[in-house]
Amino acid sequence: MSSVAGEPAAPTVTNDYDDFAEAYAAETESNLLNGYYTRPAVLDLAGDVAGRRILDAGCGAGPLLEALRERGAIVSGFDASAKMLELAARRLGDGVPLVRADLAGPLPYPDDAFDDVVACLVLHYLEDWRAPLAELRRVLVPGGRLIVVVYHPFVYKLLYRDADYFGVTEFSEDYTFDGRPAVLTYWHRPLSAMTSAFTEAGFRIAVVSEPPAAPGAREMFPEVMEKIDNSPTGTFLSFLFFVLEAA
Repeated sequence: MSSVAGEPAAPTVTNDYDDFAEAYAAETESNLLNGYYTRPAVLDLAGDVAGRRILDAGCGAGPLLEALRERGAIVSGFDASAKMLELAARRLGDGVPLVRADLAGPLPYPDDAFDDVVACLVLHYLEDWRAPLAELRRVLVPGGRLIVVVYHPFVYKLLYRDADYFGVTEFSEDYTFDGRPAVLTYWHRPLSAMTSAFTEAGFRIAVVSEPPAAPGAREMFPEVMEKIDNSPTGTFLSFLFFVLEAA
């Protein structure tokens, strides 16, 4: 289990999830982008997970771990935020190994420890993917899967029209999570840089997905969905999803 995080030092600190963990968890529990888009899409891509050992890399407060466990997976998770791990431990109870670790550094797991790893909305915080992908490949069994969700590179170009799409560029965005201000800083990279990083790390790209919102999204968020896309599929650009297979 994780230890309790200290008191936040400031109301708005870049990527300081300890500072806004509870607000982030509350905001993303059942909102459109997380509750009715990202998590359902990851679960669809994962398919039948009964009996599979799955690591959630950057597990946050644990909603995806909980959903995978309910489907019969044997789950573990790590996160860089002690406060997020505290929330995950409270949610999941005993029996789910939770470790404080940073994807940018060595991971505290043996080789071939997992059948699947999920890296959902975490790689795009890192400038250099080489060491993180090598570690994720190391802890996967041969033939294991890495499910990745990242900021869609085309959305970056839509938002920042004068930016160089083909560069690896740092950018920040302001958010309000459950009334709490926060700043998140990302690294944009073009699709070609993503795919090259995956293959150089020893992965085969099995699926590239731009999924629609989950069933029920239009009923829950009718005004938002109408503004985003008038099509009946509910498809819109936000994140990009990959399923990679460890060679």
